[in-house]
Amino acid sequence: QVQLVESGGGLVQAGGSLRLSCAASGGTFSNYDMGWFRQAPGKEREFVAAISRSGSSTYYSDSVKGRFTISRDNAENTVYLQMNSLKPEDTAVYYCSAGPAGSRRSREFDYWGQGTQVTVSS
Repeated sequence: QVQLVESGGGLVQAGGSLRLSCAASGGTFSNYDMGWFRQAPGKEREFVAAISRSGSSTYYSDSVKGRFTISRDNAENTVYLQMNSLKPEDTAVYYCSAGPAGSRRSREFDYWGQGTQVTVSS
């Protein structure tokens, strides 16, 4: 019912910045908490950040706290992930997700995008 399309991935140098976007369609965007996850080859999918329906509450993994910022624009049906001070270990496929209020774990999110590749070179 909800379709999510990520964009903005690419290749950046360590210390650089990148902004990911996730455009949603179908359903009512403001009814969902939104999240970002990432997965590197051979590793489990990892929580990155989440944002409440109104955007008033945000949550981050310890590994990205202070470097990444999640935000949303409900008028544009879009959620963003601003990534600063990027490190090679941030390299992964980044996935946008939507779920009910309080969603934090991967299995709690109902809808997923196809992902966008982020590669950070040293």
